[in-house]
Amino acid sequence: MSLNPEQLKKHCEVILQSRRIKNKIVVLCEGVTPKIQGRESPQSYKAMEQMPDANFYKACVPTWWRQKLPEFFNCGDRKDVIDTYFTLLTLHKQDSTNSYLDCDRLFAIIDLDLQLQTIDNYIFTDTEAIFRNLYEKSEVKEKNAAQHRIWITGLIHKEAYFLTPELQSLFDDYPNSPIYQENLVSLTNIYSDMADGISSDRDLQFNLKRAFDRINHCSGLDCTLDLDKFQDSWKHQFQNTTDATQKHELIVALLTIKKAKDYWHLIKPAGDFSRDERVFREQLSLEIGRFYSQQSSDVKCHIPFFFKALHECV
Repeated sequence: MSLNPEQLKKHCEVILQSRRIKNKIVVLCEGVTPKIQGRESPQSYKAMEQMPDANFYKACVPTWWRQKLPEFFNCGDRKDVIDTYFTLLTLHKQDSTNSYLDCDRLFAIIDLDLQLQTIDNYIFTDTEAIFRNLYEKSEVKEKNAAQHRIWITGLIHKEAYFLTPELQSLFDDYPNSPIYQENLVSLTNIYSDMADGISSDRDLQFNLKRAFDRINHCSGLDCTLDLDKFQDSWKHQFQNTTDATQKHELIVALLTIKKAKDYWHLIKPAGDFSRDERVFREQLSLEIGRFYSQQSSDVKCHIPFFFKALHECV
């Protein structure tokens, strides 16, 4: 549920009046907004970076970035994030004396998702237009990055970055042995399960052309707007290729169009973990964030590259 106008204004006022954003980059992201008894409060915003979404991106800040670290704020759903971005700019313009915001250092990052989200009064009309300008063949277009203030994930949503192939060793070595479907986490098995769910995915069916337009550069895939044929072609290629580069391309294509949240939520701790499963996944996501914080800012590495682009504004 999106913020109503009154909630949105209050949410933005709290951010603008937060002293911790002074001379800092501000990053708006999706996630539950802090509330105390149904109302936002300055005190609750102090704990913002301990909340899911914001704390994941905070964990991703590169290890080489040591001063003037970005400040992260959960803002609700995709529409809320976009509305917050523009409302912050408007309120700051109306009364800059009551704001610590540097408008040139304001950014947002939202999920690509399958559905289109329109954006008014921006250089790009919708989320897919941002995606097409920012990415090509699953890589960031470095020459275009500087013009983007509202960033889109290159994979379908944040949780897809929790399941990328290079994380297998992290799952293998993680304490309390992460379990998926009663076995130790095997990302290959998760990809196979995701592929098995393609033909019955109604969201994918309703947004098929948009989804296939994102990945039609992948050789060997049947992108003729038939989910069954696409599913069969993906599984055939994945099971039979011996080329590591092609297999990685297939996985990235899958994570660009097939929602990963449900599969991520099936990852659980071993039986000796005493706390809630949600807490386990939050802790695991922070470890994944720290993994990304140590990666190079190559155009193939979406999250590290995002922070490289942010750092240009320090």
